[in-house]
Parts: sequence; C-alpha cells; structure tokens
Amino acid sequence: MSRFAALALIVFALPVTGLSTLVESSAQAVPVKETPASFRQLAKRLMPAVVNISTETVIASAMPTFPEGSPAERFNEYFGRDNDGFQRQGSLGSGFVISADGYIVTNNHVIDKADTILVTFSDGREMQAKLVGRDRDSDLAVLKVTSKTPLAFVPLADSDKAEVGEWVIAIGNPLGFGGSVSAGIISATGRDLNSGRADNYIQTDAAINQGNSGGPLFNLAGEVVGVNTAIISQSGGSIGLGFSVPSNTVKRISQQLIKEGRVRRPWLGVNVQDADAALIKAYRAKGVSGVIITRISDGSPAAKAKLEVGDLILTIDGKSVGSVRELTRTVSEKAVGKAISLSIVRDGRTRDVSVTLAELKDDDADAAKVAPDNAASSNDLGAELSPIDDDMRRRYSITKDISGVVVTSVSPRGRAYNKLRRADVIVEVNFQSVSSVTDTLAKVKAALANPSQPILIRVKRRGETGAWFDQFVSIEIQK
Repeated sequence: MSRFAALALIVFALPVTGLSTLVESSAQAVPVKETPASFRQLAKRLMPAVVNISTETVIASAMPTFPEGSPAERFNEYFGRDNDGFQRQGSLGSGFVISADGYIVTNNHVIDKADTILVTFSDGREMQAKLVGRDRDSDLAVLKVTSKTPLAFVPLADSDKAEVGEWVIAIGNPLGFGGSVSAGIISATGRDLNSGRADNYIQTDAAINQGNSGGPLFNLAGEVVGVNTAIISQSGGSIGLGFSVPSNTVKRISQQLIKEGRVRRPWLGVNVQDADAALIKAYRAKGVSGVIITRISDGSPAAKAKLEVGDLILTIDGKSVGSVRELTRTVSEKAVGKAISLSIVRDGRTRDVSVTLAELKDDDADAAKVAPDNAASSNDLGAELSPIDDDMRRRYSITKDISGVVVTSVSPRGRAYNKLRRADVIVEVNFQSVSSVTDTLAKVKAALANPSQPILIRVKRRGETGAWFDQFVSIEIQK
C-alpha cells in the first residue's frame, strides 16, 4: 500500500456514538456540537465522485509457461502468466474526481510502473485512464478519463483550517471491497513521517486499509481535506494511526501536474540547523527559535542574495521559522521565481534580505551528524585542542582550505560536552576568527567575563559522506 517499509495502510473501525452536549471544565462548561446522527446523506452525495483504481503491470516471467493444450495450461492464469511467457501483476487503490472533465487524484504508489490503469465508478462504469503526471516526493498522481457526460466531482478544502477533533469520513476500496465508508476524527495535524522534504500529514483514526490508498478524507462539508496515504502499524492490523496528504498540498501539486505534467520545486540553496533558545541568546536576537545557515551552495539563490554562513533566519515573508522542517515546508510552498523576504541576524544586527527562488534540480542531502567521543581533558572549554599540522590533517582528513584548531577530545565534565566533538575544527568564537590554540582559549577566556551570555562557536564538522560543513554551537558559561 505504502512506499514506506515500516508503514501499511490499515482500517480502524470507529463506532459513531452520541456525545454529551456539555464538557465539564474546571472553569465553566464548554458547549460541544452533537455527533452527526448519520453520515448517510453525505456518503450518498460523495460516493459517485470516488473511484476504485486497478492497475496491471506486465513483466517477463521467471517461470516457464505451460504450453497450449497441456493439462496444466489452466495454471497459467492462476500464476498470472499468459501464453507469451509474461507475468501480470496488479494493484488496487482508490482515487477521486476533481473536475467534471475527468481529472482524478490518487497516490503515486497506486499506479507506479502500471502499464494499464482501470477506473471503476460506484455505478459500475469502467474507464481506461491515462497518467497525466506523478510526483514521488508527495506520493501524488493525476489521471485523466474521457466521459461523454460531465462527471460528479468533489472540491478540495482549505486544509490549513482543519482542526484536531473534527469529524471526517474516508471512502475507498479497502482490501478490494469497493465503495466502503468509514468515519473518525482528525487526530493531529502537521505530522512528520520522515518520508519527504516537507512532510505535513493529517493524522486520523478513520478506517483506512490496503486499497484505501489514494482515496479521499472528507470533512462534514463534503470537501476533501486529505488524500489517504499511509498508516503506522506494528502488526499489519489497525491501531488507528492513518495519515493523509493535506488538501492544500494536493491542490498545489495537482495543478502543476495538470498544467506541466511535472512539479517544479523552489530552491533556496542552503543547509541549516535548528537554533535553540541558547543559540538565539548567543546571537543577541529576539525570540526563542530560528535556523542558522551552515552551508550555501555555489550559484544558489542564497549565494546570489549575499547570504552568509552563520546568518540566523528568523522569518520568511513575515512568518516565523521555528525549525529546519518548518523552513523546508515554507519554502516548498513558494513559487519558483518568486522573491521572498528573509529576516536574518548577522553580527548581532537584524536585517531583511530578498531572495529570488530558483528551481530545484537535484536533491541536496543534509550532511550526517558525527557521534560524540567522550574523551577527557581540561581547560575553560573542557576540550583538548590542537593546532592543525600535516599530521592532524592526515589523521582527521582535514582539507587544506580549512584553518583553525582541531578538537582532539572532549571531557564529559566540561562545558563543551555534547556540544563539541572529536575532529571538530573551531574556526570562530563569538564571530571572531581563530588561528591558534592560544588565540582560541584567549577568546574563550574573554567571553567568560560576561557569564550571562553563552559562547557562540562556529566549527567545521565532517559528515559520514566525508564532506565538511559548518555547525554552530552555544556553550553556557555558568556550569
């Protein structure tokens, strides 16, 4: 069902029962809407726009085909082989019509590698569908069927307005049982399954199972609030954790697929790290969160806008950026070629920078983190430092363009524990470049004169791929 190895779509039967009209509160009673008496009329209205999708993929069979006239010939069909020695593989899923002229949305993994796609409507009509476009990152695809008469279709909701606790219903093709309806609530929004650059799933306990993939999750207004895509399950059975792609993402992706047959993704061209309250304080910035630029790609929009490694990004177009994931999601929702405004902090001063986003051509994987080494040493940092000579360059594979001092061990009792790591190269202390161990310790000692302000250290860190990247760490003085 899903492209995630650890995920499977499953069904969770949620009984529809009455709720009391009041919920007790320690302050005062809060009125609550009545449970719908029935989903009958809503389901009847929406069912014609929901379709079952079956696909067939023809591959060369690894098994011999039983010859025509052989007593075992009937087993060719049983094993999915034809007389030409090819094997047929099929899959089942769901989808829904979004326009009267026959555009249909489903999951990419439902139709992936399919040679033929058959769409079946609730009234039994069958139509061959052609693939308009697919997007693996969001796991969405758009199909097109041709009908002599306008088709029933359903509108897309504004998923940003979806709230936890709202009633939703799912209609689809679970386990091949076409036209199945289930009900539940929105359990959570903004879920991250680590499946893509900008995960933002709606979580629901409505019944979802194999075959529901690509089917719609409706609100009580009859609008599609999400596309059912995956669940988490330890056993393959339902535990009530279903996930849907939000309708606003569906709207953006499907429009691009219909218009261009592909998705154009915006590119800023930076690697960033989360900035916690301590780092924000070290930057002398206002607020409690942001992201720090640790790497800028050559020729990227960020480079052209004169952004620098070490810049602290606080907002994009006035919207706060609280994490790496939030920045990625916010940028992904912008248009290629659009100028965005970043509020950044550099050298303790806030400034606005305009960046025109380009199109993402290749994935730019984040550098992997290196595990810490709990070695012992003692000084104001609690880290053993060494000048970078030829021996150190060979030992830690430090490239010639990197200068500073290398960390050779970190004391578990020192200030730098869980901050600095063995093989880190310190290049700046409080925005001042360092060239020797003495210089580094002198700048650290000077920083100790202001115990209320953490020390901000910029290091070069080597990832598992061998690439060096910038990392910023804040070290509290009062320890």
